[in-house]
Amino acid sequence: MDMQQTGKASAQGQPQGLDSLPHGVSATVVGLRQSADGRASAMALRLMEIGFLPGEPVRVIAKGFPAADPLAVRVGQATFALRRHEAAQVLVHVPEALP
Repeated sequence: MDMQQTGKASAQGQPQGLDSLPHGVSATVVGLRQSADGRASAMALRLMEIGFLPGEPVRVIAKGFPAADPLAVRVGQATFALRRHEAAQVLVHVPEALP
């Protein structure tokens, strides 16, 4: 999924990668990207072990400078630094604003 598709998906309320979540916006983890690659599976397991599980609240609290890498991410009550490619594996849903 490229950046344009991610933007369209988030505009429709569909899950998006944590790497595309704006700074300070609260979201909920809905899952992890599926891949047949062995390294991606190990990464998904690591992300689950540290708390990126469906239903957990998440938000980006800081971005590195100047390339916005890594991201400081709060999941539940813990804070972690994730590289952009790691954060892209986490799918999140942003609740729609109430009218």
